[in-house]
This record gives sequence, structure tokens and C-alpha cells, in this order.
Amino acid sequence: MRRLVTRVWRALRPLQSRIMWCLNAKFVVGVTGVVRDGEGRVLLLRHRMWPPGRQWGLPSGFARKGEDFRGTLVREVKEETGLDVEAGALVLLTSGLRTRLEVAYEARLLGGELRPDPFEILEARWCRPDELPEEIQPVCRPLVRGETTP
Repeated sequence: MRRLVTRVWRALRPLQSRIMWCLNAKFVVGVTGVVRDGEGRVLLLRHRMWPPGRQWGLPSGFARKGEDFRGTLVREVKEETGLDVEAGALVLLTSGLRTRLEVAYEARLLGGELRPDPFEILEARWCRPDELPEEIQPVCRPLVRGETTP
């Protein structure tokens, strides 16, 4: 039986990716950046679309189809703030929220002028890790402190 299954699978080589696509879960990927400046402060944004009382968080957004996640981070920070960053170490990779996968990277500020996108962002500020707003998303505190498991 194993030999037969192996032969059939090998014969289906041109269709294997399609078959695997149909049989496995699909995920939306949220990418977050812990953007730090030269003074060790972290960039926080008050997001317009997030729930009241929890609107403060890190720059984040969803990966586009085929996009490298580090590229997603660079693009999202630029779109939301006007700043240029370089993605660094991966600090979080988790799933479990239905069909959503969460990825977070450390990021280094390269330059640019802080100009929050008024459609998405109500306010932007640089904060020291020990001076985070009360209304920050719970997952952000451990990320800002450098803990990899929130």
C-alpha cells in the first residue's frame, strides 16, 4: 500500500502544490515591528481602527500575497509613519487566532520624517520602554521589553 501511495504521489508531482494548498489551512499574516531609535526609545502608534482603550501599539499590518515579511514591515512602517527602517531579528512567530499568523521583528530606524498617516494613525510617539501608555495592546509590552513570548 505504501508503495502505491508513493507512486501515485510522485505521479502527481505537477499537481502536488495545488493538492497541498487545498488540504491545508490558509493564514493571514500580521507583521509587527519593534522600531527603536538611537536612544533606545520605541515607536508607538495610536491606531484609528483598533478598539477604544487598546489603540496604542506597535507599527503593524498584513503581508501581501508573495511579500517577504521583512519587506512587509518596512512597507507598513513607511506607510503608517513616513519613517525608513531596517528589519532585524525575528522576535515573535505565533498562530492560533483562527486563521491568523503573527510575526514580529526588531527594527532599526534609518531615517525619514515622522508623518503619521491620518487615515490609519491618530498619534505617534517615541517612548522609553518603562513609559508605555496604559492603553497599549497587551502583546506589545513583552515585545518592547525584549521578551520573545508574550
